[in-house]
Amino acid sequence: MFLALGFALLRHFFTVPRSPMELLLVCTASLLAGFVDSIVGGGGLILIPSLFALFPSAPPATLFGTNKGASIWGTGLATVQYSRRVTMVWRALLPAAAAALLAAFAGAWLVTVVSPALLRKILPGLLVLLLAYTLTKKDLGRAHAPRFEGHREMVVLAAIGALVGFYDGFFGPGTGSFFVFLLVRVAGYDFLHASASAKLLNTASNLAALVLFAWKGHVWWHLVLAMALSNMVGSLAGTHLALKHGTGFVRIVFMVVVAALIAKTSWDAFLP
Repeated sequence: MFLALGFALLRHFFTVPRSPMELLLVCTASLLAGFVDSIVGGGGLILIPSLFALFPSAPPATLFGTNKGASIWGTGLATVQYSRRVTMVWRALLPAAAAALLAAFAGAWLVTVVSPALLRKILPGLLVLLLAYTLTKKDLGRAHAPRFEGHREMVVLAAIGALVGFYDGFFGPGTGSFFVFLLVRVAGYDFLHASASAKLLNTASNLAALVLFAWKGHVWWHLVLAMALSNMVGSLAGTHLALKHGTGFVRIVFMVVVAALIAKTSWDAFLP
């Protein structure tokens, strides 16, 4: 009986998709998502619609869980790559990551009892304000001048981690961009340092979501392995470009991603 159960589990975890073309397309989408996500966040703009297009009859929770299972590896790898070239304030970032993880759990629980429908309609407006502010403040995020240090920096970053982590668990779109913007605007980081720090916080909030999805059985592990490898390749390429071209490049990508988020969230909210 145990042997039969073991074979059943192996078939579940390593069954190939229905066609090689599906695997190719989903891995390509995962690679591109990892590339964008490693620079400034927003990989879900690519990977989630691709999963819904390829598997229209699948439960949405399963596609969201599979997305998290793949993207967390690219985000985690980007954190490691950035940490080798960018100064990371670990004494403040690690508590902030813990806050993001716990808050994401809380947000995920809340969405089971409260609908995020109102937030869905408000989000495009918030993103428009965020983009407008970034465009009008030409020097925003160009110089790295942290406003806090020591215990105060720890508290501020933990508050950012908790706030955006909760949002990630409750709703999710634009999480990486919100992390980057708040680290720039509130903490005084430049875009490169903010993006590097945001990767750690986003990895923590993604981990909370992945644990919940996996616990409920909403992860296609047989796809996650190939998607994760592709996501990591894209992440390496995106991190390399961000480190090579610096803050100005990350700022431009940030504005492009936020503009795409405005279009996508507006469509979802008002033209479903």
